[in-house]
Amino acid sequence: MNDLEALLAQSDETIDILLEAGLEADEEIEIEHHLVSSDFSKLEKAAVELVKLGYHVEDAEEFELDDGQPAFYFAALTYCTVERAKLAAQTREITEIANHCGVEYDGWGTFIGDEEE
Repeated sequence: MNDLEALLAQSDETIDILLEAGLEADEEIEIEHHLVSSDFSKLEKAAVELVKLGYHVEDAEEFELDDGQPAFYFAALTYCTVERAKLAAQTREITEIANHCGVEYDGWGTFIGDEEE
């Protein structure tokens, strides 16, 4: 189960960092929401639900966990401004889907220039 309160706090922290870095609050940027699971079928189910809500879902990629077990991740993309209410709503929406599908929601990020936040 994903910790919604921790994810909302992480979202607020990311917004603060972006604004401190000079991003304008009304500037529309690409947001990447990251989902992870060792069960590909559960991750695929989450991807389908996110597409239904209008997110663009990238192809899942495989990686290896610290214990050597395979896992999969994808980014669900959307464009929006860096408004706390909008990003909190997206965080809640994606957390609900992740919990329903049994996958991990690792929060969101974006790229500014050459750096990922």
